[in-house]
Amino acid sequence: MPDDEHPQAVLRVRRARCRREAAFQWPHRRWRRLLRRRLRLRPLNREDALAGFAAETASCRRCALAEGRTQVVVGRGNPAAALMLVGEAPGFNEDRLGLPFAGRVGELIERLLSGIGLTLDDVYATTVVKCRPPGSRDPSEEEAAACERHLVRQIELVQPRVVATLGTFATRLLIARPQPLGEVHGQPLEARVGACTVTLLPLYHPAAVLYAPALLAALERDIATIPALLGTPAPAVTVEPSTAATTQLDLF
Repeated sequence: MPDDEHPQAVLRVRRARCRREAAFQWPHRRWRRLLRRRLRLRPLNREDALAGFAAETASCRRCALAEGRTQVVVGRGNPAAALMLVGEAPGFNEDRLGLPFAGRVGELIERLLSGIGLTLDDVYATTVVKCRPPGSRDPSEEEAAACERHLVRQIELVQPRVVATLGTFATRLLIARPQPLGEVHGQPLEARVGACTVTLLPLYHPAAVLYAPALLAALERDIATIPALLGTPAPAVTVEPSTAATTQLDLF
């Protein structure tokens, strides 16, 4: 009997064929990893990509702020916005509603943006830290470091032309300069954030303006420069300061 007709030889051939077919239908671990990697490299709709990012971030427990939050506050607005606003951290209302820049701060931002022909729905708004610090205190450096990767990922997904940093906290994180905000506000600079090159624009935080109305004029002037940075000139901003009594929880 020829060797290739021996029952054991036939059995070996059949087993080899079965293994090849099984390998084709169910790639082994290495090929499955390669396939997943290739699928991740396929271009995604930005809205879908941000929705996936929000779903992943919702379970984040990278710092102790996860223990006291109502929910993770990821972002709001246009997923393909040319302008991104980056604040400090969620406050009382943001934590409750799940939206950054709620309450009186959000109202002031809307009024300021309206002067350059924009609304909060036209821009993408987020914060450095995604969970509310207890008592709306300032986030710690450790908390900011834990959330920095989330912010960088958001900037990579949205790909804005201009990132306006609201307040000292966000400005120091992204610009990495020790100068006081009073010295750098309104001064744009090119920066590399993750895989994106953007124009960073330091601004006073609207909450600071509600506490100190004398800062309003400077914030107006700085915001008036945004259309030129975006390449879309618009009329100057005119905002009247509110005379209503302000409380800490109203600002966030």
